[in-house]
Amino acid sequence: MAKKIVIIGAGPGGYVGAIKAAKMGAEVTVVEKDKVGGTCLNRGCIPTKALLACSDVLTNIKEAKDFGITVEGEVKPDINFMMDRKDKIVERLVKGIEFLLDKNNVRFVKGSGRIIDKNRITVTKDDGSTEDIEADAIVVATGSSPAQIPIFPYDGEKVITSDEALNLRQIPKSMIIVGAGVIGCEFGMFFNNLGTAVTIVEMMDHALPLEDKEIGKEMGKVLKRKKIKLRLKSKIEKAEITDTGVKAILDNGKELEADIMLVAIGRKANTSNLGLEELGVAVDRGRILVDEYMETNVKDIYAIGDVIPGPQLAHLASAEAECAVENILGSANKMDYRAVPRGVFTDPEVSGVGLTEEEALAKGYKIKKGDFAFRGLGKAQAMGQFFGKVKIIADEKTDKLLGASIIGPHATDLIHELVAGIKYGLTAKQLGKAIHSHPTLSEAVMEALQDVNGQSAHKV
Repeated sequence: MAKKIVIIGAGPGGYVGAIKAAKMGAEVTVVEKDKVGGTCLNRGCIPTKALLACSDVLTNIKEAKDFGITVEGEVKPDINFMMDRKDKIVERLVKGIEFLLDKNNVRFVKGSGRIIDKNRITVTKDDGSTEDIEADAIVVATGSSPAQIPIFPYDGEKVITSDEALNLRQIPKSMIIVGAGVIGCEFGMFFNNLGTAVTIVEMMDHALPLEDKEIGKEMGKVLKRKKIKLRLKSKIEKAEITDTGVKAILDNGKELEADIMLVAIGRKANTSNLGLEELGVAVDRGRILVDEYMETNVKDIYAIGDVIPGPQLAHLASAEAECAVENILGSANKMDYRAVPRGVFTDPEVSGVGLTEEEALAKGYKIKKGDFAFRGLGKAQAMGQFFGKVKIIADEKTDKLLGASIIGPHATDLIHELVAGIKYGLTAKQLGKAIHSHPTLSEAVMEALQDVNGQSAHKV
């Protein structure tokens, strides 16, 4: 008899886990109170990328003269069209996921799920009716939401989160962004490209504080070049809504004013009202604790994605979901976190995998480094996109890859051979010997790998 699995949440973790389990022969039910696709598809990865694609085209048109192309007449953005286009893309992809669930015989139940015991949940539907669903195992995949930090007077209009930023129908003249992380930098560049005067306030000493420090400082140069004001080592002590917009008072006493403030720091796990406390499921600072098999301390209850400790990444949630359902269905697979890629879809893009230089040193590794600037590539010069570099960190003793970071054109695509290299324990010498096509951007990866051992042919 097929095992019954109930997954609460249909984001990139929940729906991928559901399809995987169904393909392995399980009887699967997915419970979701909103649309399938979760934050990533509806309020995160995909809509932001759709908007950034629009602003990238605008930038390309403005720079067309650099390629011998004359554009006559005024070039201006239509934010309503951009938002409508974004919504259509999201709608298409939502329908695509619904189609996949249906074709894999996954039952979809719309409503809020609450775990009653380890083999039963109750779903409260939009009309107030309820349904009990029995299961051999339950997977919590309810994701996260923007944290509303008390110091900021969030009203959804002048003080907003990323959710509201994705639906603005007017281009603000000015914007204060709190946090120079992934969300802050991506939205900062989008609105800057549309003509908004952007100021980003960041507590740490470099942009993208979770990335390699050297790469974060390079991003700081990019922001400066784009005339985005970046206030580092700064903290907002007080924020208030005014008649004309919003005012922020920094810890050094300086005041900033703008039409809108976007709070781009912190996300909280959606773990309330799930029945976790009553069951005794272990939670630490709002996140569900799991073992390396993705199981909680309560047998047959699993958790994946943004509700557990660790990076909040869509693709990581998908991988954790596959690991969880494989274990539910009889495997004994441990989740491997050594080679999880990270991406920032700014212009230029940023990506990373494994340890940053700072993390490797903190863990006690003796390291050696290699890097290569895109400026040295024929393809990058031909494209007119040659800012940035590839940086490789390797173990000095074994030459094994420990981490990599890229800032430059198509960085989020180029990172993946380094992901494979770290996952399968390759050395810089081994991966650097792989022949790379010429002229391509991926040659920068090859050259950086070879530079780890001083063998890059195109670097002095």
